[in-house]
Amino acid sequence: MWWFQQGLSLLPVALVVWSAGSFLLSYVTATVLHHVDPLVPYISDTGTIPPERCLFGIMLNVSTFLGVATMYVRYKQVCALIPENSRILRLNRIGLTLGWTSCFGLCIIANFQKCILYYIHVLGACLTFGVGAIYMLLQTILSFRMQPQFHGKGIFWARLAVLLWSSCSIGSKLVFVSSVLLYSGLYGPDLVQKLHWDPQERGYIPHMISTVSEWSLAFSFLSFFLTYIRDFQEVSLGAVVTLQGQPPPAVSPQGRGEEEQGLLFAGSV
Repeated sequence: MWWFQQGLSLLPVALVVWSAGSFLLSYVTATVLHHVDPLVPYISDTGTIPPERCLFGIMLNVSTFLGVATMYVRYKQVCALIPENSRILRLNRIGLTLGWTSCFGLCIIANFQKCILYYIHVLGACLTFGVGAIYMLLQTILSFRMQPQFHGKGIFWARLAVLLWSSCSIGSKLVFVSSVLLYSGLYGPDLVQKLHWDPQERGYIPHMISTVSEWSLAFSFLSFFLTYIRDFQEVSLGAVVTLQGQPPPAVSPQGRGEEEQGLLFAGSV
């Protein structure tokens, strides 16, 4: 059995690969069509103009679904491992709420482009990365509390390292100070609509610092979900079917085959 066939480890892998593919595919498309500069544009700029805007939106919507499913499986795993610790369960519930809020922000980013509805797009980015960073913090705390019985020390240190990576990207002036300088009007009007930059222009260096920080932040978030692979190898998914209402009437042996086929067909729907 291959490693990705064990448990539900394929779920976080699919989330990371699909999300990274959505960023890279929209970037390649926008670059080939000369809609953005090839040297580290904003991620949002690569999903602004059709046809890459269509790819960017639909692929990130799928990433939202994969993120919701991954966070829910993680939530159920913690509940199953430590059902009696009320403090951990409380943190686990808060983490699930924050994680799903972050996924909702990703959905906003996918469907509200920066050049069309800028402030709504920024709101989605704050929900995705700001609330998502708190989700990562809670999951790192849970990993610390669950070691060494349920988590090895390596998992905790890996998550802590990724958390510090993303925190540096968020908290440093590479994101906030650079963005404030760029959009404060010091470097000309209509910077939100601007997709092409000349290296000789004023504000080019803060622009590049901000874009590099954005890509670093995005891939730090994706890297955090890679740490779920080993945990999800021990998780399996099952379904329990419960029939409600009156029991089915008894049938003769001659009509039993048709009745069973009908019941199976109804259950599959």
